Amino acid sequence: MSVPHPTLNRRSFLMASAAFAVTIFDRPERAQAQSIQGLKGLNAPFEVLEDKWGIPHVKAGSIADAYFANGYLVAKDRLWQMDFSHRQSLGRLAEVFGEAFVASDVANRLFLFRGDADAELAAYHSTVQDAAQAYVAGINAYIRSVKDNPEHLPAEFSIFKYEPLEWSVRDLVRIRAEVTGNTELEIRRARLAARDALSYDSFVTPLQPAYTPQPLPGLDVHSFSEQDLGHLGVLQQRLPLGEIRAATLQGDPSHRKNNEGSNSWVVASDRTATGRPILANDPHLAFGAPGPRHVIHLTAPGLDVIGAGSPGMPGVMQGHNDHIAFGRTNFHIDQEDLFILRTHTNDPSRYWHRGKWRKMQEEIVRIAARNSEDQSVTLRFAAQGPVISEDPERSRAVAVSATWLYPGANGLLANIGINLAHDWTSFREALRAHTSPTNFTYADGQGNIGWHAAGGLPQRAEQHDGMMPAPGDGLYDWEGLQPMDNLPSSFNPANGWFGTSNQMNLPSGYSQTNRKVSYEWSEPFRYERVAQVLDATSHGTVQDSADLQHDTVSQLALQVIKLLPEQSEGTKFAYQLLKNWNGKIDHDSPAAALYEVWWTHLCVAIHAAIIPSELHDLLPAPLSPSVQLALLQSPEKHFGNNAQSVRDEILSRCLQKAVSELTSRLGALPASWKWGALHTVTLGHVLGNLTSIQNAFPNIGGENYGSGGDPYTVMARWYNPYHTSQNPYATTGGASFLMVCDVGSWDNSLFLNFPGQSADPMTGNYSDFFEPWLKGDMQPLYFSWSNIKKHTVRHYFFRP
Repeated sequence: MSVPHPTLNRRSFLMASAAFAVTIFDRPERAQAQSIQGLKGLNAPFEVLEDKWGIPHVKAGSIADAYFANGYLVAKDRLWQMDFSHRQSLGRLAEVFGEAFVASDVANRLFLFRGDADAELAAYHSTVQDAAQAYVAGINAYIRSVKDNPEHLPAEFSIFKYEPLEWSVRDLVRIRAEVTGNTELEIRRARLAARDALSYDSFVTPLQPAYTPQPLPGLDVHSFSEQDLGHLGVLQQRLPLGEIRAATLQGDPSHRKNNEGSNSWVVASDRTATGRPILANDPHLAFGAPGPRHVIHLTAPGLDVIGAGSPGMPGVMQGHNDHIAFGRTNFHIDQEDLFILRTHTNDPSRYWHRGKWRKMQEEIVRIAARNSEDQSVTLRFAAQGPVISEDPERSRAVAVSATWLYPGANGLLANIGINLAHDWTSFREALRAHTSPTNFTYADGQGNIGWHAAGGLPQRAEQHDGMMPAPGDGLYDWEGLQPMDNLPSSFNPANGWFGTSNQMNLPSGYSQTNRKVSYEWSEPFRYERVAQVLDATSHGTVQDSADLQHDTVSQLALQVIKLLPEQSEGTKFAYQLLKNWNGKIDHDSPAAALYEVWWTHLCVAIHAAIIPSELHDLLPAPLSPSVQLALLQSPEKHFGNNAQSVRDEILSRCLQKAVSELTSRLGALPASWKWGALHTVTLGHVLGNLTSIQNAFPNIGGENYGSGGDPYTVMARWYNPYHTSQNPYATTGGASFLMVCDVGSWDNSLFLNFPGQSADPMTGNYSDFFEPWLKGDMQPLYFSWSNIKKHTVRHYFFRP
């Protein structure tokens, strides 16, 4: 069953226990305050005004109490989502879901921080420490309230018969596993080098700036296999659910990694209609129910911040306070390197390093597994970092260095400092605690705009570029992390705007020689369209930026269509349909449907023409879209004799296949070929193939709800045509949270948070953003208390 709104949509409901009573009212004037008492860890009462979307606006007496409210309220809305993620990060899934999760637990235990957690926490300003302690106390206060009344726990806990974990602030320091680097590609390049086929790697992952990697001296490229990723590979795989083999969690990791990104731009005051800066941000993540972001407004003396956060991470990730607005997209830093250790023939726990045999550090952990005996596992650590795989028969092991394992890299607390920043200087200072590779966009009430890249940047040995594994004998070990000032930034750029869509954005003249930030970047097509529109807009408005976030013009499609040769009678109508098209990937467009199916067949055909069949195991389809476009535009370089004729034959043959597929799927009449009929939106619970979950969490959307966009339009909406399913064109991810800030006139800001604020279908905020999101109908993000009070539908007081 798929529905646009939950079937259990009660106008009023009672949540829980003597400590928690809530009533929903139809009109603000009827929103009488409810009182929640006895909250351990809270210093003084705080007040919450909640609007119809379920967005809580918090008034607290101190910054710490505001973050207590943050923890409490996000747990109220997203407890199971938070608990699952927390258990996964701590390596405690098997105790609930069974033996199939032991491998995940071992991998996550291996990557917990092993240093002094108290010292890590103490390195923060006392305000941040207090806020972090309070956030965890707020989560635990809510958990205790529902543990006392287990009938009010989220349905997942009763279905699987377990309780949520209570949290410790040390966990926010210990949890580190954040795989962002290119270790899979390191191994792929080594294996290609072993086959004398390294040149083919650039067809799939073109390097920017142009670069030719080479194996380091002493590296045996013939020794590699997929097994070398070991525990690190487990973190990048799907999670099985016990004995039910079909059940998986979190979708296809490689598909997500290839598509995840964001758009963000800032426009200076002299290029807007109001004379105030505009900041826009729409992070692109996998779709699901609940969504990846939770929206909240926190106020206290010295704090007034609103925006979206990640459940389980204190504070606001994308939003604004009363001084500055801030957004983010993925920057690209190669933050992980593999090191190949030579181990002792008689003792595989010893390895050769800097001229002598060294003993690996060892830690024995016990993994509890539901309905199975506990398992004892030995974790090993070398000088470079955790040992992820071992092959004693070949006297070989693999260790990994990762920026996020270094002291000071406890990035889960980074939002707090950003939320408290009030100008460019304090904002930049707060970014020093942010270790995930990120483009931060910035605008302030004084009219300034800026961009700063942040994240842990390794200091590699001179000869080591991070593109392939390195010998682990000590010659290529990292020498710590580089200072954030070595990353690029821009303040008040001369052209009056700055945009980032994950494209290669290292400034002209920026040297990679010593910094070695990255050579691997996302496709440029979204950014090119943003630049085209912003360059042409001299007096932009908030609505203009909201429209641009929903822009469906495909720069890629328009360039590919130019190359299509005139067709014979059988497909002449398809040729005309594409040639007369405006390039907009709209949900009701027949041409968009034809193009997307044609492009999918082109990807397969070009891959087959370029990549030798004996390399398909290492380089599966597709090639990089920008590479494919270049191949089509200059076929003489790779299609051999009669290159243009070969290219034209591929284009025509794939168009015929697209017409045949669309006829089969949607009928013979082109008028019925709507992109949205293929690019449908269905959101389900991550465990939604289980009947008990399906009954408690009905799907949102369904086959009657179609979307425009594709992975390369500004309105990014991914699909996975290489996944075996009934509909390979179904929407799998994109922007679920969208925000446009009118900097300094904050009540004019707009947002969406798809599908809804709550993870509970029993509430009205489970899927209420579905239809506005589908229509691109951005909603006001009210910030002033006069406007907040006008739109309040629920009112609470929370007391110690």
